[in-house]
Amino acid sequence: MIRIAVCDDQREVCDQIAGMLDSCREIEMQTDTYTDSAALLASKAQYDILFLDIDMPGKNGIETAKEIRRTDKRVKIIYVTNYGGYAGYAFGVHAFGYLLKPVKREAILRQLREACQYFEEEKKTQQLEFDAEDGVHRVDVKDIQYFEYQNRRVTACLTKGSFSWKGRIADCLERMEPYGFAMPHKSFVVNLYQVQSVRGYEIELISGQMIPLSQKKAKEFRETLSSYLSDRIAHKA
Repeated sequence: MIRIAVCDDQREVCDQIAGMLDSCREIEMQTDTYTDSAALLASKAQYDILFLDIDMPGKNGIETAKEIRRTDKRVKIIYVTNYGGYAGYAFGVHAFGYLLKPVKREAILRQLREACQYFEEEKKTQQLEFDAEDGVHRVDVKDIQYFEYQNRRVTACLTKGSFSWKGRIADCLERMEPYGFAMPHKSFVVNLYQVQSVRGYEIELISGQMIPLSQKKAKEFRETLSSYLSDRIAHKA
């Protein structure tokens, strides 16, 4: 069963979206509605899909999504907004999609079906093998947060655990770049999927880990990240 939340400060919009979702008979789902972000966050519930209004009193949709992303990087966040200029909102929250008000049933159901298809794709994990000092490690690409080079060794830092091998960070970048990795600093290669925000010359990952961003590489890294996020959204549009 797919768990869905709808959060909009207008009760009629919540009920409208919930009704549209309920009309999709081929997908088994449970839908909860919230009229403010405080109630959504206080619920501590884990959802598969979240339809989230951007312009809400109190904590808006952008702030709410960032807080949710601290503990949940899997939920598919679909913004519902009155505004067309939302490219910057994707930054740091990995939004799955956007819908303009007034919402249309066809658009709601398209996003729902695409999210469900994406869940199926996510089950087909991309796994890579690394010949480390303590043996061969086979890991899911999305579980890699970053690689760090120190004392002629490359360390792969995962969401859980790490392992190292003797090697060059340049070789690591060459191998991982096709999987959505980039080099923000001469000693690091970062998984763009794991990036939550860039503030000044520091990169915050979803885990809260901070990675340095060198001044020399800052412009290129920001452009690479922006392109990566845009491509993800375009792929789901």
